[in-house]
Amino acid sequence: MIDHSKFNEITTFIFDVDGVFTDGSLLVTEQGEFLRIMNTRDGQGIKFALDADYKVFIITKGASVGVKKRFQLLGVTEIFDFVHDKGTALAEIKDRYQIAQNQILFMGDDIPDLLIFPHVGISACPSDAANDVLSNADYISPLEGGKGCVREIVEKVMRIQDKWVV
Repeated sequence: MIDHSKFNEITTFIFDVDGVFTDGSLLVTEQGEFLRIMNTRDGQGIKFALDADYKVFIITKGASVGVKKRFQLLGVTEIFDFVHDKGTALAEIKDRYQIAQNQILFMGDDIPDLLIFPHVGISACPSDAANDVLSNADYISPLEGGKGCVREIVEKVMRIQDKWVV
């Protein structure tokens, strides 16, 4: 069980994409394109976080022009895509922006995300994450990937810090 006081220290959200913003499904077109579905409430959660001066980053192994454009339209300026080593991307974020480990909440859903868990203040995952991720996460959202888990964790942090929009 996580010490809820840790939520008070969060200034930065870092998210994986597939399995977090999406349900992990890919629709493959006849032209070979990969399409994903994202929840609009998750997007609104990102906007709320940015408007409240939280830092938001994306670290994903995937590479999609559409996904990148979606995050740019939401206001996310730092998108690390086609990443082979998520730990290196995390180290770059910490160094470039001078962010302490305890200030970061990271949400991921699968084995590659486990490399980041020991290096952040709060490791989180959707309720349908891989078993190894579920057993190692500090916080498990009650919601599944692509079904509002991003909004849920952003709202939780903002409410604990008395920064929620209402």
